[in-house]
Parts: sequence; structure tokens; C-alpha cells
Amino acid sequence: MDQPAPYVHWGFILISLPNLVLILVMLGLFALALVLPFPFHRRERWADEEPAAAEASGVATPEATPPDLRGSWTLAVRSRLHRRLPITELLPARQPYYVGSWVYVFGVVTIAALAWVVVSGVILVFFGPQWWHVSPQGRFLNSVHFWSVQMFFIFMVLHLWGQFWGAGWRHGRATTWMIGVVIFLASIVTAFTGYIAQQNFDAQWIAVNAKDAINATGIGAFFNPLNFGQMYGLHVMLLPIAVTLLVILHVVQVRMRGVVRPIADDAEVATLP
Repeated sequence: MDQPAPYVHWGFILISLPNLVLILVMLGLFALALVLPFPFHRRERWADEEPAAAEASGVATPEATPPDLRGSWTLAVRSRLHRRLPITELLPARQPYYVGSWVYVFGVVTIAALAWVVVSGVILVFFGPQWWHVSPQGRFLNSVHFWSVQMFFIFMVLHLWGQFWGAGWRHGRATTWMIGVVIFLASIVTAFTGYIAQQNFDAQWIAVNAKDAINATGIGAFFNPLNFGQMYGLHVMLLPIAVTLLVILHVVQVRMRGVVRPIADDAEVATLP
């Protein structure tokens, strides 16, 4: 392993011998996969015999499932997803009247702002700091990214306030509420790393002043604001992916459990005979 690898030089082709052997093995395996029959392969198709009712529901019933598929984990996952989140809940055509509230509009605007943050951020990553500091187009995209972040935080906070004072964790929706809180906390860290990644005097001032505070918390060994590479990597990869996945999970939770009823409606229902 500590010796230079031998090379095969043929015309304009120059490749190391280990890589050449690996490529030949891959080609051989591919050829065998095309020629050899798959073991225990069954050509029978049972979908045509499935009852119309099971076909309409989208999930095979135990009676409609052939014996050789009773232990299929993909069928079990599909059935569970259909029970927990049917398509009528994932993409509903109608919603209760209390969904028509500004609190939920704030949530939708938050998602729209996040989309603009991601799109503008991806463009800025491709062109780099020199482009967004010098080029007019770069300054414009940088401004779009900055103000999209401001909109994201403004409407996310308004949405959280509305859900807090409306007790949005009622009726088994505590998980949905807690995911929203985690999104807020993760977004603060993401914005902080973004301010440090600006590559200007503001970023230097923020990083230097935050260093002692972060060291005082005990996480300075893992989170160094003076390390631009670490902050930039966290801001453009790890943290945005985490926030986006949490937002998707939050929306799925809302679709699974529905929107919580207003507190006034709960009081009216409790007084009914």
C-alpha cells in the first residue's frame, strides 16, 4: 500500500492497474447479471387477480394479498402509511373553517420564504464571496437571501406566537408543536453561521465577540466561530438540510393530525349535552 501503483499506458489512456482490474471486475459482474437467471424468480402476476375494492383503496387487504407477500416489509410499510397518512389527508380538497386564520397564513409564508432562502443560497454558493460582494448581480442575490431570511424569521415567530397562545399542542399535537420549536432553534444557529460567513468586517466582529460566549458554554471545542471553513460548511450544507427536513416533517405531522380546533370551539363542545 505504501508503494506507487503500476500503470497501464496505451495511447492516450493512462490508468493504474488496480483501477483497471476493478473496472474489469465490474464489467464482468454486469455481464453475469444480464445473463444469469435470478434465483427463485416467479413469473406469475397476482395483481390482475386483486379485487377491485382493494385496488380502489390503494392498499392490498390480507385476503387479496398472496401468501408469498404476506411477510413483505414494503407492503407493510405501504399499508401503514396509507392508514396513517392517506392521500385525502396529504392533499385535502377541503379544510375546516378554522383553518382560514392568519396564523396558518403566517406558516405558509414562512415556507415560501424558506424556499427563497434555499434558492438564493444555492446560487450564492456556486459563485462565491467575491461575486456577491463585487458583482451587481451578486449583491442583488445577496440582498434577496438576506431579506428572505428576515421574512422567514418574522413569519415563523408570528406563527409560533399564534400557536402558543392558541395552545396548538392540544389533542395529541405536542409532537407537531415541539418540531416547530426545534425548527426555530435550528434556524437561529443557521442564521448565526450565515452572519459569520459574510466575509466582511461585520462577520469578523460577530465571530470574535461570539467566541468567548460560545467557549463559556463548553461547546467551543466543537463549534469554533473563528473557523470560517467550519462555519461555512455548517451554513451551506448541514444546517439548511436539517431545517428543510424538519419543516417537511412538521408539515407531514400537520397533515396526519390535522389542525387544532380553536379554544372557543372546545369550550362550546364541552357544554353540549
